[in-house]
Amino acid sequence: MVRTPGGEVAFDPTGRVPGRGAYVCASGTCAAEAVRRHALERALGVPIPETLRDRLNAGSLD
Repeated sequence: MVRTPGGEVAFDPTGRVPGRGAYVCASGTCAAEAVRRHALERALGVPIPETLRDRLNAGSLD
C-alpha cells in the first residue's frame, strides 16, 4: 500500500510508487487484521478509502 504525494491511497505491488508505503502480507487474513486494527491508517497517516478496505477484507490484494 502507498500514500502518494497527492494523498491518494493505492495498492503498490512493485514497491516503486513514490510516497509513504506500508507493507501488507499476501495472506487475506493478515490484510483483514490490518484493517480491523487500523494499522494501515496509522502507518500511512490517512484514512483508507472504503473500496480499498473492502478489497483488503475480502483478501483481494491484486
